[in-house]
Amino acid sequence: MSFTLAPLTAIVIACLAGGALSVLAAAGTLALHSRWISRLVSFAVGALLGAVFLELLPHALEHGATQRVMVTVLIGLLLFFLLEKLVLWRHSHLEAESIVEGTHADATEGARPHSHGFDGGRSGLMILIGNSVHNFCDGIVIAATFIADFALGTTTALAIVAHAIPQQVGDFAVLLHSGYSRRRAFVYNLATGAATLAGGLAGYAALASMQEVLPTVLALAAASLLYVAVADLIPSLHRHPAPGETAQQLALIGVGIAIIAIAHVALEH
Repeated sequence: MSFTLAPLTAIVIACLAGGALSVLAAAGTLALHSRWISRLVSFAVGALLGAVFLELLPHALEHGATQRVMVTVLIGLLLFFLLEKLVLWRHSHLEAESIVEGTHADATEGARPHSHGFDGGRSGLMILIGNSVHNFCDGIVIAATFIADFALGTTTALAIVAHAIPQQVGDFAVLLHSGYSRRRAFVYNLATGAATLAGGLAGYAALASMQEVLPTVLALAAASLLYVAVADLIPSLHRHPAPGETAQQLALIGVGIAIIAIAHVALEH
């Protein structure tokens, strides 16, 4: 009985703590200089890549056939590309990224954001819907990894929180730009975190008694995090091509990878 309850407890704690932590950290980061957002993105890229190549894929390959796992990753990348098109995740992120730097000064000084040529109310709604869908999928990933292994779940949850912080900063910027007050934007973003818990519980209910499909689910989870790193985060780093910026980005990516590796070693012993 305790064996079945332990993963569920870990999933609930990770989903609740991760969602709240990412929103709180994003709210604090929004008050900092916009340069910090780029640094967070670099760190998040490293954390995601570390989780994929040091944790998720090795674990999936350990328990599943190599060809099946790699084909699943390939299919997963294509599915997430299509899903992003259908659910308009990219729409939300592009609007967030396009105005983060432009509205950062207004947002931090408490000024009411002004229009930049699109329907602000619709953009705010898109953020809330897109964020909820994204968080639900993150919850499923957290559930699958904790069911497979506690250390794997912990490091994956860490990587998910790392990429959620810069995403939440962009979401806050869009909501403020859309006319939401700081308090309302904070409450709405925190509320969408409930979707992470919903995804975690749904994932646990579906996977707890289906150990044989875990390698496939872990491969899909790896594809999800890899897609976020490569399609969403890395392109934003190319906006700063100067050699000094590139060196700093590589260093922070390395820090993100190192933290995942250190967490893995610490949790395994």
